[in-house]
Amino acid sequence: MVEMGSVGEGTPEPRPLRVFLVDDHAMFRAGVRAELGAHVEVIGEASTVAEAITRIGVTAPDVVLLDVHMPDGGGRAVLDAVRRTQPEVRFLALSVSDAAEDVIGLIRAGARGYVTKTISPEELTAAIRRVADGDAVFSPRLAGFVLDSFAARPDAPVADPELDQLTNREREVLRLLARGYAYKEIAKELFISIKTVETHVSNVLRKLQMSNRYELSRWAADRRLV
Repeated sequence: MVEMGSVGEGTPEPRPLRVFLVDDHAMFRAGVRAELGAHVEVIGEASTVAEAITRIGVTAPDVVLLDVHMPDGGGRAVLDAVRRTQPEVRFLALSVSDAAEDVIGLIRAGARGYVTKTISPEELTAAIRRVADGDAVFSPRLAGFVLDSFAARPDAPVADPELDQLTNREREVLRLLARGYAYKEIAKELFISIKTVETHVSNVLRKLQMSNRYELSRWAADRRLV
């Protein structure tokens, strides 16, 4: 395999990888663009879930660099929507969060890798290329979460289809709701509006086919989410 930069005469240079950025912080996106621009083709970016779903559909990137937590649903919502129509697109989560539930949730949803934002530009470029080639890539500390989750051991956590259908933000709202928080308190805790909290609760009720917060609280307690 001929590496880029040492292509022989008459040998066509490989097409650069097409990468799409999803993150709600404009300065972070600008920094990633500047660092990756010499190595991959950054073909688009988005700051919201809806914008990401639409633009990824139009641009058809090789790899999507995906933030996990965003105000309007987060990376899981983007991943779920895009995979229904473009299963060939590969996702690499790039997040400040190194929480086990975030890592496991995104990988179960179909992401090919998960790295934290402390990663160097060189390491990020290599991770993008590996994900594009079909490999799974994780920051070293995070790999253990995934191995523990998917290992075939009697004490390993089993898959929960009902829980897996909830986005990370919906799980956060559900957890606080089960702890007895009022909508106003949840909004303050998560830095979102009360209307957004109501929307998340409505979505969780619909997905779990329940009718009120008391049923949700029991459901969460049974799964030790509280």
